[in-house]
Amino acid sequence: MPDEPMKPPMNHLNRWGKATRSAEELTFLEGPRRRLTEFARACRIFAEFIRGFRALHFVGPCVTVFGSARFKEGNPHYELGRKMGAEIARLGFTVMTGGGPGIMEAANRGAREAGGASIGCNIVLPMEQKPNPYLDRFVEFKYFFVRKVMLVKYSYAFVVLPGGFGTLDELFESLTLIQTGKIENFPVVLMGTDYWAPLMGFMRERLISQGTIDADDLNLLHLTDSIEEASSIIATCGLQKIRKLEAQRPSPQPFLGEKPGPKTGPARVP
Repeated sequence: MPDEPMKPPMNHLNRWGKATRSAEELTFLEGPRRRLTEFARACRIFAEFIRGFRALHFVGPCVTVFGSARFKEGNPHYELGRKMGAEIARLGFTVMTGGGPGIMEAANRGAREAGGASIGCNIVLPMEQKPNPYLDRFVEFKYFFVRKVMLVKYSYAFVVLPGGFGTLDELFESLTLIQTGKIENFPVVLMGTDYWAPLMGFMRERLISQGTIDADDLNLLHLTDSIEEASSIIATCGLQKIRKLEAQRPSPQPFLGEKPGPKTGPARVP
């Protein structure tokens, strides 16, 4: 498989993330506005949800990979993400990321190189946001909370590589949803043991000791640098739930303009 970046599969990828910050984004969380203004915004949010649902409804069972946009090719974290993306694809899952550079690119790239399906959910930002060239399909969102719903809704496991505030936000939101029973107890795999060791120590020494989490809550996290171990965790935990939930997935309806998702093999137990 050649290492040269592949061309974006859609011409409109060239405009990904190029939008500038709008007044609506600045005022959204700044308190109440006129009732009609708030109603119109609620309609736009609803429309964004529907657009995401329509685009991602048939992409197949996903594993979402979180991680920093700042690591470049050649960085050990990038290369680990690339290998993990390939392994997820070989398991038969669609790889879903935020669609940007860094570890997101690495995971999408690994999936593409392994012949798997690769999906991106982008957030419109005023700077430093462009597509990676390894996507079969992408959806672009204005609101962070809508995008985070999409990154969780279609996934049966979460792989978290080193990252900053955004990655930590995604990690702890996923853990909170699992801890509170809002989603199934899907696997959350932390990769990059040296990077995450201080955070794990903080949770043991402060959160557990102060009683803000239970000791069993740390069992929601699987810490490893091993591709094989991560693959086994995803397979043995995630696939058990797929058997039940995938049976409920509807088929595309052509009269609604719906199309099948990108081709990927059936998720399997190794």
